[in-house]
Amino acid sequence: METLVMPAINFAAIMPETILSIVAMVLLLLNVFVPGEQKAYLAYLSFIGIVVAFFSVVSGWNAPLALQEGFNGSVLQDNFSLFFKAIFLVSAGLAVLISDHYMAKEECNHGELYPLILFATAGMMLMASGTDLMTIFLGLEVLSVSLYVLAGFNRSDIKSNEAGLKYFLLGAFSTGFLLYGMALTYGATGTTKIAKIAAAAAMDGALANNPMFVVGMLLMAVGFSFKIAAAPFHMWTPDVYEGAPTPMTAFMSAGPKAAGFAAFIRVLVVAMPTLKADWSDLLWILAVLTMTVGNIIALSQNNIKRMLAYSSIAHAGYALVGFTAGNGEGTAGILFYMLSYAFMNIGAFAIIILVGKKGEPNNNVEDYAGFGVKHPVLAMVLALFLFSLAGMPPTAGFVGKFYLFSAALKSGYVWLVVIGVLNSAASVYYYLRVMVYMYMKDPVEEFDWMKLSPAVLLSITISVVGVIVPGVVPSIILQLAQKAILL
Repeated sequence: METLVMPAINFAAIMPETILSIVAMVLLLLNVFVPGEQKAYLAYLSFIGIVVAFFSVVSGWNAPLALQEGFNGSVLQDNFSLFFKAIFLVSAGLAVLISDHYMAKEECNHGELYPLILFATAGMMLMASGTDLMTIFLGLEVLSVSLYVLAGFNRSDIKSNEAGLKYFLLGAFSTGFLLYGMALTYGATGTTKIAKIAAAAAMDGALANNPMFVVGMLLMAVGFSFKIAAAPFHMWTPDVYEGAPTPMTAFMSAGPKAAGFAAFIRVLVVAMPTLKADWSDLLWILAVLTMTVGNIIALSQNNIKRMLAYSSIAHAGYALVGFTAGNGEGTAGILFYMLSYAFMNIGAFAIIILVGKKGEPNNNVEDYAGFGVKHPVLAMVLALFLFSLAGMPPTAGFVGKFYLFSAALKSGYVWLVVIGVLNSAASVYYYLRVMVYMYMKDPVEEFDWMKLSPAVLLSITISVVGVIVPGVVPSIILQLAQKAILL
């Protein structure tokens, strides 16, 4: 008689995801009983859940292989995934801290917001730790469905409704490319396990020339490029970022972008090293297009949320420079840069939330005229975040770009680095334009509606530390990133 063997489950491999999912379900139940004016408690409870999950991530660092693998090898909680999980939790925690004040101001502080953020974060974690194409797809769908709702969360705002609908339609379209690419890869190799795909390619030298395998790689690259907002798959980004509630824009610009890179790196670097010559050329083109398109269009933007949306596209291009390098330094540079980007971008959006009025009628650059006179400390903090986004020393943004470009130079991509440096120099203009209005234009507003809540103050403080410390002492984060690389 044949005996059935149950596959190894090992919940330790998905402990952070489990914690977030349980907290999210508890919050959904509590939301039924918490009055509308007390929704802030849900924000604090979700932040506590994120902190607990963060400690779970820290405790799993350098864990034995037996504790890393789970669910019959479908998930792997290695240092690579743990580093990305820390980025996701930082993004989610900062987003939660800046959400309550904004949502109360916009009168859309529904309790479902915080469980959706936690579910989205759990989906990102599955993408980072997935070692099976189906696990990565499952995480992507959990993330995407949550983000569709978060983008259109302000139901009374037509722009938010439009953002949610556009994101849903284009996201579903891009998912089709990704899933078709996974199906072709399965057809060519007979497996969806990433390690087995790599083994099949190594054993069969002709597989690298198999059209089904190559097209599968290209289609998956298209799907992941949509998630990281790489040109020419970036068209959804400015409209969605502008229309979505600002805290959700901040969250989408950091966490999901990092999740896309985590899955992208694991699929190409681990599963398809035999196609490295092909995907390196593809990433070279994507990096140049993404940096150039993002920066050029950002130069003409007057709405600060759209400007930061195109800036986000450009930053995906900088990360692609390190990805193109295809070496350990490039992967470590991406890890460092994604963490730094979460701090500086969400920190900038936290200030934008404070400056914005109800309904966001004053999101243009001109509306920041005299802000440096009326609120010098907050203006200085915003300038710090913008300098970091521009890659100015001694900020984390400068160190991140330095290591990304250095990795590309070591691999011989000199012209790619030259284009990256020129793009970075061009970006200084639209960041400085905001600072010119803050410090060199006469104030037209008193900014008397601004209210700095303790939660927003905490998020800004954490962001400032996250920008300055890695910029001054980068070795702390870089050593962790180097221990997390897959190469």
